[in-house]
Amino acid sequence: MSIVLASKSQRRQDLLKQFGYHFDICTIEVPEKTTGIPVNIAQENALAKARIISEDHPGKLVIGADTIVVYDNKILGKPAHQEEARQMLKALSGKQHQVITGVALCTSAREPVCFAEVTQVKFRELADYEITSYINSGEPFDKAGSYGIQGIGGAFVESIVGCYYNVVGLPMPRLILELRAFGFDIFAQGSN
Repeated sequence: MSIVLASKSQRRQDLLKQFGYHFDICTIEVPEKTTGIPVNIAQENALAKARIISEDHPGKLVIGADTIVVYDNKILGKPAHQEEARQMLKALSGKQHQVITGVALCTSAREPVCFAEVTQVKFRELADYEITSYINSGEPFDKAGSYGIQGIGGAFVESIVGCYYNVVGLPMPRLILELRAFGFDIFAQGSN
């Protein structure tokens, strides 16, 4: 069996490579849910992506993922324009929010496995010029909540409680354990 990542996210691809996984990439646009219980939404969106790709790749393990940022019980998606990015970053300034990544593992041979990881992230107080400079860098525009912890946006993070990799886009410690059940063990030679 081989792995297919149902995501065009460079961050997710880099994480899987960093931990020694070999995989193919196959993506499809799937309408994402944006209302409901955030943990459930992240898992449902991940499952929708993985399930569709799995149908076209029998005998392969498909990994689907969806990362959302939640502040004040609202889901902050990817900003559509500069003003939306500014509003999100101002809202997060000096406050705590949650980053939730839902993950789904699908094969044609068994029922899907879904889970979600939740990380608490606290931003320091941000100056207006920092927000403007960050927006001008272009980094916020393909990221939920308008920032990436692994890039320049990491300078805004005062603290995290939980999995760092989850904030990047894949909760690797938990994913590594789940992948073992499918025969992919990075600690066993030649298993990938």
